[in-house]
Amino acid sequence: VQLVESGGGLVQPGGSLRLSCAASGFTFSRYAMNWYRQAPGKERELVAAINIVGGSTNYADSVKGRFNISRDNAKNMVYLQMNSLKPEDTAVYYCNAYLLLGVSYWGQGTQVTVSS
Repeated sequence: VQLVESGGGLVQPGGSLRLSCAASGFTFSRYAMNWYRQAPGKERELVAAINIVGGSTNYADSVKGRFNISRDNAKNMVYLQMNSLKPEDTAVYYCNAYLLLGVSYWGQGTQVTVSS
């Protein structure tokens, strides 16, 4: 099982980034997919979630209207489009695949830094 995030980096406030997560080694289309983030000294928090067919999404209040999660089951990919980035969005972003309690996979994370 592998989840590999990419697309992180340094961006100025107000800028945009698109994170990607490539999944392999499991039946991707059976798993809900999530993006979490963890800032230094803070707990990991759920940023965005998408169901198995992509018809339902949920977002943390802090990113609503700025972030968009999507998935491509044909390519085993999940994305997080991040717009209007703020310094408080700085964190390591993790891709998560969730089937049910106790069956969940994590990527290694990708650093996003929002700074001028």
